[in-house]
Amino acid sequence: MAVPLSNTLKAALWMMGAVVSFSAMAVAGREMSFQLDTFEIMMYRSLIGVVIVVGVGLVTGGIFEVSCDQFGLHFFRNLFHFTGQNLWFFAVTAIPLAHLFAFEFSVPIWVTIAAPFLLSEKLTKLRVAAVFIGFAGILMVTRPWMAGLSFGVIAAALCAICFAGTSIITKRLTRRQSTISILFWMTVLQLIFGLICAGYDSDIATPTLETLPWVITVGLGGLLAHFCITTALHLAPATVVLPVDFTRLPIIATIGMLFYNEPLDIWVILGAVIIFGSNYINIWAETRKKRIDFA
Repeated sequence: MAVPLSNTLKAALWMMGAVVSFSAMAVAGREMSFQLDTFEIMMYRSLIGVVIVVGVGLVTGGIFEVSCDQFGLHFFRNLFHFTGQNLWFFAVTAIPLAHLFAFEFSVPIWVTIAAPFLLSEKLTKLRVAAVFIGFAGILMVTRPWMAGLSFGVIAAALCAICFAGTSIITKRLTRRQSTISILFWMTVLQLIFGLICAGYDSDIATPTLETLPWVITVGLGGLLAHFCITTALHLAPATVVLPVDFTRLPIIATIGMLFYNEPLDIWVILGAVIIFGSNYINIWAETRKKRIDFA
């Protein structure tokens, strides 16, 4: 008789699905960057997303939950996300993959800084300490005093800030909007943004037989990754889920070393560990506070 899996193990397996999806997106973005620019990649990714979201919405009936209410927030959320994702795809081709993923772990730091102003959340002493620890990790990853700041590093830093803006607005939207409504406007608006930016010169490249699988990988990877993360968080606390997400860094660093001859930089690994530690302090403190309030 098979032993049923615990929720913690199920959450870990779902998070590994997210790790694989994000890693596949990075590889796909680099592989097709020689034929498609970032705007074209985003356009095709969003087109695939629209088809999937509308199809699932029609089958489940969730499409009727789509609302124009809060459209302004949807617009700015997707403007942040579209900008950040384009910067991310540029950074994929400009800096080592491990450097980019390390920067992604700084998103919660920027959210912590902005939350008191945009979400009316209190900035505690522990959160301030976590921010300073996180910035120390960012400096360890970039080491601007040694190599300077390249366009790729700047793009990676800015994409993290844009993703933080996306997270903050998403948190506000979830108070009144369903998941299917958020995903619908995400794919539709970003498809429009992609069409405008990719077609401004009246020259939109079409995927070849060589790049089509990578386009599909990017289109499916984004939706699948976020679905896996959401499912994992429903099954287990963030304090359990976050450590699994951190395995993205050594995995992508190994991929970069094996397939792209990228050096396995110990300073990037150490910096990312420090950034991860600052994020974990925040989540641990929040979890502890909720337990105390409940008691």
